[in-house]
Order: sequence, then C-alpha cells, then structure tokens
Amino acid sequence: MKRADIVIAGGGIIGLSTALELVAEGLRVVVVERGRPMNEASWAAAGMLASHDPENPPILEALSELSIRLYPAFLERVQALSGQSIPLRTRRALQGTRAGEHFAAGTPCLVDAAQARDTVPGLNSEGRQFLLLDEDSLDPRDLCRALPRAVAAAGAELQEETTVLSVKASGQRVAVETTQGMIDAGHFLNCCGAWSGGLPGATGDFAPDRLGIEPRKGQLVTVQMPDPDSLRNVVRTPETYLVPRGDGRIVIGATLERAGFDKAVDSDVVQTLVDEACALWPPLTAARVVDTWVGLRPGSGDGLPLLGNCGEDRLWMATGHFRNGILLAPATARVMRQLLTGEPPEVPVQSFTPARFAAAKG
Repeated sequence: MKRADIVIAGGGIIGLSTALELVAEGLRVVVVERGRPMNEASWAAAGMLASHDPENPPILEALSELSIRLYPAFLERVQALSGQSIPLRTRRALQGTRAGEHFAAGTPCLVDAAQARDTVPGLNSEGRQFLLLDEDSLDPRDLCRALPRAVAAAGAELQEETTVLSVKASGQRVAVETTQGMIDAGHFLNCCGAWSGGLPGATGDFAPDRLGIEPRKGQLVTVQMPDPDSLRNVVRTPETYLVPRGDGRIVIGATLERAGFDKAVDSDVVQTLVDEACALWPPLTAARVVDTWVGLRPGSGDGLPLLGNCGEDRLWMATGHFRNGILLAPATARVMRQLLTGEPPEVPVQSFTPARFAAAKG
C-alpha cells in the first residue's frame, strides 16, 4: 500500500498549488486527478488577477491581497522548477461601471472619460465611469503547461486519469481507494472544483454534495486583431471583459450559466459576447474569431470558497472559488498548508469554513 502524508483529489490550480506548498514543508503528497491536470476550469480561465474588481465580495479582500503578495514568488518558483516561462501579459486594467451607473464619490483610481480613452484608444466611454487599476493578467495556459511539471519536479506524485473510489477516515489515518490502488494517508483534501460534490469522503451535513457546490458554465471567445499592439490593458465592465494576450489575441468573456456539466458552445451566445465587446471597444470589429470554449467554474451556495475541515479531523476541502481560482490559488495553498499542519492561518478564513453550510441547515 502506498503511503502519503496528504492525498489531494484534483489536479487543477488549487490542488497543484497546494501540493507545491506542502512539499516545500517536506510532506509526502500524492495528487489524484481524474483526467489531465490543469485541463478544466484552470485551462478555461481568462487569467485576470483581479484583486480589486468591485464585483468581488468584500469578504475576499484579505485572501485576495495575500495572493497578490505571494504571486511573484509563486510564479518564480513554478518557472524555476518547470523550466517554462509564465510572462505577465498585462499590468493594468480599466474597470468600468454598468452603463448608466457611477462609482461612489471619492472612489480611488477614478479617471475621467478622456483619461479612460487615452488609456484605451477607441474606447466607448459613454454613460460609464472607469477606474484605472494596477492589476496583472497572465495566460492561464502558460500556467497549465508549467505547474504540473513544477509539482512533479518538487517531489509530489501526480496520478493522472485516476479516480477516487472511496475515502474512509479512521483514527489517525485515511484510507483512500483509487483506480490505481490504495493509499494510506494522514489527510485527504478535496480540490475537485466543480466536481467536488461528486467525490466520496465526508458524510452527513459535510458531504460534498450537500454543500451547494455546482458548475457555473462560462463561454469565452478568443479573437485575433490585425495589429498586435492595439490593446495593451484589460478592459472590464460587469457585462463583459477583454483580456489581451500580447500578440494580438484578445479573450472575450464570459457568460454565467447554470447548465450542469454541459460544455457545448452556443454560436448565438458567442456572437452576443463579441457584439457586447465591440460596443465597448469598437476597434474590435476588425478582429476575427479564432477560438471558442467553455469552462465550468466551481460555484458554492454563497459564492465564496470552501476552505477547511469537513467535520472529521482528517478530511478537508479547498474548492468553490467560482471566478477567482487563478487569483486565489497561492493564498489558498498557503492557508490550507497552515490549517493542515496546525498553524494559525495567515489571514482569517472563518467565513470560508464548510461548516457554515452545516450550521445554516441546523
């Protein structure tokens, strides 16, 4: 029987970032991934490190700020271990209101319409206000290529195309049965994203399928501009966003749909996304569509992550990051490592405990 200190189910950015954090502490980690690592929500993301997006719940602020502080060292380590480059694609974001709405008086980083158009030439600023934010973005597919290699190079074992069949906690150990055999572990961590609810493990009110985790479908589009330097900053409103990749490609997104595990692309929806983006930035009418895809974000009942214990001492969960998995990965890895090793979390995480849903049912 294989032995490990921690078994992580889920090879997306949350699971692999946490594995990287744990092996740095000398812990034996096995990551079990039912498909290919970094091939679901992580691969489908837009890659904005949007820690100051006004659409984010305010309670995420401390966790977001921790992630932003950790990101430079996180990327440096992943690049060093993998030998793969993960460049930042943009360094600023122009954040707009909904059409006809305004930011509160005195909001930091507020710019007038002329400044907004200077930042993004061709912008249709009519009826909106804008913030100019110091905010990075990356191409998640760079991270998708590099992070699994980094985790393996750091010493974690990554089992691809392997399914968790059962999880049984008993005393000081957890027996994890997979399609590759049994693993005797000290802890089990569910990082299966939108699939977390279908994973065996915790029972009763802490059973994953009772914690409100479900997929939230997002359709996205990549277009190619004739001029590779035509857009250099992220442009985002509550209705749409444009994320340049630095080579003339621009990602446009995204829908927010309750459609179960459906991953079909709807051509009418794609056209609506493009039309909305063109209305915000008319130069986009010169672009051609080069790719469309769907990501399944892990949503929770209140839109916040679930980070912590699942009612039994050795069963844990880190999921439900919704639209912020790329942003929150380094901070999630840090606080989960601290929780798993008995250290006080670096930032408050009481609001993210899975127990909040169990308490609400009581």
